[in-house]
Order: sequence, then C-alpha cells, then structure tokens
Amino acid sequence: MARKFFVGGNWKCNGTAEEVKKIVNTLNEAQVPSQEVVEVVVSPPYVFLPLVKSILRPDFYVAAQNCWVKKGGAFTGEVSAEMLVNLDIPWVILGHSERRALLNETNEFVGDKVAYALAQGLKVIACVGETLEQRESGSTMDVVAAQTKAIADRVSNWSNVVIAYEPVWAIGTGKVASPAQAQEVHDELRKWLAKNVSADVAATTRIIYGGSVNGGNCKELGGQADVDGFLVGGASLKPEFIDIIKAAEVKKSA
Repeated sequence: MARKFFVGGNWKCNGTAEEVKKIVNTLNEAQVPSQEVVEVVVSPPYVFLPLVKSILRPDFYVAAQNCWVKKGGAFTGEVSAEMLVNLDIPWVILGHSERRALLNETNEFVGDKVAYALAQGLKVIACVGETLEQRESGSTMDVVAAQTKAIADRVSNWSNVVIAYEPVWAIGTGKVASPAQAQEVHDELRKWLAKNVSADVAATTRIIYGGSVNGGNCKELGGQADVDGFLVGGASLKPEFIDIIKAAEVKKSA
C-alpha cells in the first residue's frame, strides 16, 4: 500500500486574526491535488484554532502545535488533549525541536505526550531530529533512534502517527538537508522501525521531512523514496505553500 503524501504547515507563533484570514483565503482558493493524493494539515497558534477551523476548506485539516502531557487540571497556561478533542481539532504536533531545546522537553516527556494524545483520539505529528553538533559528531542516527524509541516504548498502535524528521540545523536557517541526506535518515528510521517495532509499521508509517522546505526544493526532496511529505515552517505562511502541496504529484507520477 502506498503511503499517502502528507504536508503540514507549522505557523509557529505568528500572525494576527487578519493575517490568518489572508493565509486561509489563499489556501481556500488554491488548486491542489485531491485528498486521495495528499493530506494537508495546518497548525495555527492556539488562539486562532477555532477561527481557522471555521473558515478553512473542508479537505484541509487543523492541528494544534502542542498539548499537555496528561488530563487537564491545575496546569496554568497549558491546553489538554481533551480540549482539542472537544473542539474537534484532529491533529497535534508534539516534540518539536523548539520545545525540546527552549523548554527542555525530554525524549521521555515527548513519548508520554504522544501516548496520551493518541489515547484521547488525536492524531500526532511526532518530531525528531539532531542538532548540528550531533550531526558533525556522527551521532545523527543514535539521537533520532533514541527520540523514536521513547515514543515506541509507549505506543502500540502507530496508525495515527506521522514522524517528522527535522534536522535542527536546518530549521529556519535556510540550510536544507540535501535530498540524499534526508533520504538516508528516513531510510535508517524506517529500518529502525522494522527492527524495533514491526515490518508493517515501518512500511505504513509516514516519515515526513522538515527544515527549510520551500517551493524550490520540495519536488526533489519529495521525490526521495522514503520521504512521505513535509512539515513546513516559514514557507507555510506564504503562497509558495501551495507549490509544496503540489509536490505530492511527484509521488503519483513515480
């Protein structure tokens, strides 16, 4: 079974209500491949989730950028998985490198978050990736495997998980992993899943690439055998996000 191409747009901490409406208008008017070819998910800041959900075209989905590790309660400033379910938000991004680095989220904490969100019925974009120092010291696969293992230790059903490989050194830096570099890690990750989880999970789980993806490099990256789509940062706020969604066509013609 072919894995359906997946394109996520992570808007991070950007936008006003007016700017958000403009972005959604651009998306709503875009001519893009059908849902059979590509699954599109956008992730606005929390405060804009209901707004975006109410005006976004029905064939695109909305994701939260994070959620709390357990049931709600006395956790000021946090948002629970249950609240997202209540708002009918289907997806959540967990373990993004910015949260790992800036907020010291550990592999175990991210693993717990993923397991809890899945248990509440959310679908999860789980992020993994190494820093420049880790890549240069040759430990990329050790780092990515440890991050993935923390999830695998806590998750039995992978059908609602998308793994986003995001080399930290390529996020917002303009540096991009070369198609060969991206393919190599995606291939290794898939082999890791086959060995440590199951051949079926390895074959069916989508592994998407994130890190300075743009309209110019998306086709070549998307054409790699084990790259099943993208998690896009800055470019998801621009019209070129449409070109990135259209890159799904490279798989159809492959």
